[in-house]
Amino acid sequence: MAKNKILTLVLVHNSKKVLLGMKKRGFGVGRWNGFGGKVEPNETIEEGARRELEEECCLKAKSLTEAGILLFEFVGDPVILEVHVFRTEEFEGHPTETEEMYPKWFEHDQIPFNDMWPDDVFWLPSLLQKKTFHGYFKFEGHSKILESKLDVKDS
Repeated sequence: MAKNKILTLVLVHNSKKVLLGMKKRGFGVGRWNGFGGKVEPNETIEEGARRELEEECCLKAKSLTEAGILLFEFVGDPVILEVHVFRTEEFEGHPTETEEMYPKWFEHDQIPFNDMWPDDVFWLPSLLQKKTFHGYFKFEGHSKILESKLDVKDS
């Protein structure tokens, strides 16, 4: 049985807007997403989330709150992606384009779900409402959800 691959995802937001990044290369290219990626062997999951946020859009999180865990299975791939999702409203710096991401603020009612991963529409509203969640999504390819489950709790 394959071991889960641990990843991070950070959503920067306030009461009216959320910061998303257009992925310019690699996994998820051409989609708006939060900021995150791999956890290095010498760091905690939160340290990895902070590092990825800074590498991808030049922001330093003053605080991070774990919002949930999402498990992703892709047909034909034995590795489950275990994504630890964080949110922050407190940060230092200005969102800056990097080689990997182009950051842009979106009003909550104008989030470009059609240009995001298909699962985002299910859990992102809960994150913005400061709720916690645990989800599972099984994909065929990168656009078709075959199975899903999402448990949401008030924080």
